[in-house]
Amino acid sequence: MSVFVLISSIYIYEVYFFTFKEIDRESTQKGPGPIISPTGEYTANAYYELYGGAAGGVNVWVDITNKNEKNKVQTIYYSDVKSNFSMEWVDENILYILNTGPNYPDSNRSIKLEIGKEIYHENGLACKSLIMKDEYVTCYQN
Repeated sequence: MSVFVLISSIYIYEVYFFTFKEIDRESTQKGPGPIISPTGEYTANAYYELYGGAAGGVNVWVDITNKNEKNKVQTIYYSDVKSNFSMEWVDENILYILNTGPNYPDSNRSIKLEIGKEIYHENGLACKSLIMKDEYVTCYQN
């Protein structure tokens, strides 16, 4: 019974108390960016996180820095990176993130996100998190 309670507690913690702080920021590589929004209020930076050793892959996340809120940084996108990744501002507060593998149509993780209102987490952990629910209006997942 103790083992069941322990495993259940770990599962509940991992799912409902998720934050992007769990990203291994020590062993990351710089991706595209900084990309400054048209008004200069936001700056987008992408980072790559290697996982799994030789047979592993690469995750990508996008941080937005808000110049008008004392350089507050918010992670708005987290996914497995595909072979074609880039970012561009559609307007002053909408960032288009292109993340696709041209030979694999089911691998498209591209999305337009409204800064301060929308986030994307491929596995949906950010969408279920009780801690993060005040940081966005809409959360997308694959």
